[in-house]
Amino acid sequence: MQLSGIIAISGRPGLFKVIAQSKNSVIVESMIDKKRFPAYATERISTLDDISVFTYDEDVKLTDIFAKMLELYPTEAPSHKADIKELEAALAQFLPNWDQDRVYPSDVRKLFQWFNLLMNAGAFAVVATEEESTATKEVKAPKAEAAKKKAPSAGPSAKAAKPATSRKPTPVKTGSSRGK
Repeated sequence: MQLSGIIAISGRPGLFKVIAQSKNSVIVESMIDKKRFPAYATERISTLDDISVFTYDEDVKLTDIFAKMLELYPTEAPSHKADIKELEAALAQFLPNWDQDRVYPSDVRKLFQWFNLLMNAGAFAVVATEEESTATKEVKAPKAEAAKKKAPSAGPSAKAAKPATSRKPTPVKTGSSRGK
């Protein structure tokens, strides 16, 4: 699952897609209302690829968590506005060893909110179609090579064709022509 180019900005609700970069800011588009605006270097920006969730063993990347959530909730996860006990129980289904002391209830809510936002934006569907297109390219590639091998070779008619003439390159003068 690829979440590169999707960021979270501290103090702003939702997720944002990076559109372009300028000298001292990043142009982003909200995944909620599709409005574009600059996000400056003074704002705390986090890419979803860099975010992890604390567990008792080792930290788990957000992409891995979303992959597990996608298996468990193929259409939509519980709402982030649900009771926190329900959300924590749902989190324990796909991440049983999450650190309950270091992962705050607001983080749990944000996790479910982001998943549903990405699901509604179609970010997971894009990943699935990219994987399918890569698989079909791999399947088509051997067929293309077989077709090249079966292509008829140039026969005697190709030898009778007029040979290409070779041209001599024209000399290029260098230097200044002012004083001459």
